[in-house]
Amino acid sequence: MELEDVPGVGEKTASALSQLEDPKRALREGDVAAIARAPGISEGRAAVIARGAIRRRHGDDGSFLATDRAREIYRDALGLLKRRAETDYAEKRLETFYPSASPSRIAEAREFTRQAIEREPDQTISAALEGVEPLETPSPTRVRERCLATADAERYAAAERRFPELSVEVIEDRQDVAELARSYSTVIVLDEAFAGMDVAGDVQVRTDVQLDSESDGQSVDLETTAEIVPERLLSFFAHNREPLRAAVRVHEAADLEPAVDPERLLGALARVDEDGTVVGDEELDRLSRAVDDLDAAVGTAESVANDHLRAAIGERDVTIEGRDFLSLVEQGARVDSLLSRELHEEYEEAIRKAREQLVDALALSDGETELAERVFGGEPTFPVERNEQAVSRLRTELSAARDRRAARLKTELAADLAALREPVETLVADALELDVELAISRFYREYDCTMPTFLDDELDGRGDELDGRGDDPTDAPGIEVVGGRSPLLDVDFEAVEPVDYGVSGVTLLSGVNSGGKTSTLDLLGLVAVLSAMGLPVPAERARLRRFSGLHYYAKSQGTLDAGAFESTVREFGDLVDGADDRLVLVDELESITEPGASAKIVAGILEELDRQDATAVFVSHLAREIREAADFSVAVDGIEAVGLEDGELVVERSPVRNHLARSTPELIVEKLAGESDATFYERLLEKF
Repeated sequence: MELEDVPGVGEKTASALSQLEDPKRALREGDVAAIARAPGISEGRAAVIARGAIRRRHGDDGSFLATDRAREIYRDALGLLKRRAETDYAEKRLETFYPSASPSRIAEAREFTRQAIEREPDQTISAALEGVEPLETPSPTRVRERCLATADAERYAAAERRFPELSVEVIEDRQDVAELARSYSTVIVLDEAFAGMDVAGDVQVRTDVQLDSESDGQSVDLETTAEIVPERLLSFFAHNREPLRAAVRVHEAADLEPAVDPERLLGALARVDEDGTVVGDEELDRLSRAVDDLDAAVGTAESVANDHLRAAIGERDVTIEGRDFLSLVEQGARVDSLLSRELHEEYEEAIRKAREQLVDALALSDGETELAERVFGGEPTFPVERNEQAVSRLRTELSAARDRRAARLKTELAADLAALREPVETLVADALELDVELAISRFYREYDCTMPTFLDDELDGRGDELDGRGDDPTDAPGIEVVGGRSPLLDVDFEAVEPVDYGVSGVTLLSGVNSGGKTSTLDLLGLVAVLSAMGLPVPAERARLRRFSGLHYYAKSQGTLDAGAFESTVREFGDLVDGADDRLVLVDELESITEPGASAKIVAGILEELDRQDATAVFVSHLAREIREAADFSVAVDGIEAVGLEDGELVVERSPVRNHLARSTPELIVEKLAGESDATFYERLLEKF
């Protein structure tokens, strides 16, 4: 499948998808997380693309939801599922489940669902899932102490694409490389012609670097990436630290086998700071503190030396009084000869104390102590002053040692992380997919669901196994629901009365106002939609044909004008000219015009659907008139009201087969006739 073959994928989107490691696999598997990693593609857009790819793979034209009301039922059902997900990803991933007429797509979704409903929702898992989200690739961070160099123009452009974190410099000869080595800590030359040259500084000649990939290098040649720009891997793991830790907790709580050793991963994450800096190395910490504290430490050492000399001079018996000597010094008198002659030992002691103070304060090593000693010394002076050149040299050496140590640690850690880069993608993907499964499992449990049986699906031999009935599909109704309860009603689910109802062929559904006729249609529509999505349905048992589409027409609001009436009739004209394996649900079509005309129109539509052997339920208060106008024996079922209590209808919610239900006016007249001796009510009741 080519990328642009997917519905909704144009040239620009295909170009973005091509930058994924394996875009065809991501599309084939509906991997929303992987698709969303393509540049400029959000999770919502990724879900649309994934759904389009699934439809393309299964030859599904996406026409199952044929009317606005059918689409509303789907959106409501999808909303119930999405509200049971913990992560944004799972909500988007659930959007790849859609009603389909494709047997292969439904079978694929049913297999996923069967695995999902085996999952046991757990609060610990839910809490861990709250921190999981798809891994993100952070924006490249500029690395200024390292550069790439090449003499080839094409290699230059490729290097800039491959390593946006680094400066890429153009060179012509050894002198150019030497100049770069004085400006950068490390120079990486990409041309074999420069191999073997002798240049001062850290100059590496690498001819093994892949530059021909159009990807960002995240998953291409990770070992080389770790060596050239370790900051990329460190930044990735630092940026995704919390989602990775949460994914580990999810695997532990759910007892899942992780794609990566959790201890190894957590240990590696502990070595990376939030900004991608390597942490936890004592030597690097020492060098970093030494560089940061150098000026303050030198100032403190100066004070130590001067305090010692000041005390010594103040107490020393020289040719002039000590206080007068100090006054002379403060007036700028030369004292080097006096110090050398009178206070040689005290001066040396002051310098020794200053050096010790500096070495101790910076925790310098033996090799660094020699440089520190040069900061103080030379000709005696008072006050004692630092040697700025020596301080600069010490700072340079400490900084270089720190940078070398940091670079080595970065490279070593990045090499470890390179081996984890792809497994952690799987780790997080597995956690996110678990959330999808758990959302379906919660739906299944909270609404007392069952897996429906497709009666005419010869490819799926597991329907009767789930159903436990083993009926002959050829004798089955178009759709049958036992103990069905709709979660779409505006009441607590526990308060919903279960409904048993099944229809075969074309049926009229009669009943009192507010008796549940529309709710019954909604239940049938919901069962059909969820079944076509490959999902469980809220019923004790459900059996149905594999419908090619759902045509659900909601009740119109009032009588239509001539133009709207014509449009509606045209719509039903298109309906009866279509395929014969659809489920048609219509709620009080008679409201579109006068009752007499409506009965004839509905009768004509039913006649055409009956000739097509379609499955259809028409809710109507004109069942008697429609039956009289039709040229075939129309089945009529009824939702029967068993009486009135305190002015409220008492209704048996499950429709009665082959029964024309009494209307609300008939019930009221019957009640009045029973309560009164007036013959008027008796005669009025006879009219019904």
